[in-house]
Amino acid sequence: MVTVCGDPCRSGRRRAANARARSARSGRGCAITSGSVALDEQTERLGARIRSFRQARGLTLVELARLAQLSHPFLSQLERGQARPSMVSLERIARALGSSQIELIAAATDDLVPGEGDSRVSLVRSMEGPQGPFGGGEARILVHGEVSFIPMEFRGSNRSPGEFYRHDEDEFLHVVSGRVLVDLADDGEFELMPGDSIHYAGGTLHRWCSLAEGDYHLFIVKERRFGS
Repeated sequence: MVTVCGDPCRSGRRRAANARARSARSGRGCAITSGSVALDEQTERLGARIRSFRQARGLTLVELARLAQLSHPFLSQLERGQARPSMVSLERIARALGSSQIELIAAATDDLVPGEGDSRVSLVRSMEGPQGPFGGGEARILVHGEVSFIPMEFRGSNRSPGEFYRHDEDEFLHVVSGRVLVDLADDGEFELMPGDSIHYAGGTLHRWCSLAEGDYHLFIVKERRFGS
């Protein structure tokens, strides 16, 4: 979803151009519908990360557009930082890439975290970490930067498992609270109680839901096989 920047009056074109120039100098960016200037730094990083994920999966833009059911021109603009996706579009892209909205958003914002850089240590306090949609609930990523695994705290209350997910990376689940049904398609269904854990290899179809009323709480670790 793109916010248009400009003046509806023809006499305002110069003012709009000057505003874009001032915005670029200040580092804030400006939302546009076309051109060579990124909407903002975060959008530019998000586009670059989507391109990185796509190339790592060996997909062309046309192939990703088909899998995500989005237009090729839109994805091309998105990867160049010239368009901002809606949450629905980002979910489609994430599914097509075997990732998630929160992983793409976190990857796009990690470099904006003060003091991270090339540090060997990543500290995430209790109220910190990127948060957003993941599966049928909300997840919080518990690490910053390029690491070999992605630990997440997950909370959900969905009683329906929804659609299956599949990605190339291994994944590990540990139930902190609640009763959870983990459905691995042909590999079986598993009822997990607090303290139970399950691991499944990359490429396994998977989904999960609550077996009781109320929320459930998971600790998830997902393998990361490629970086930026």
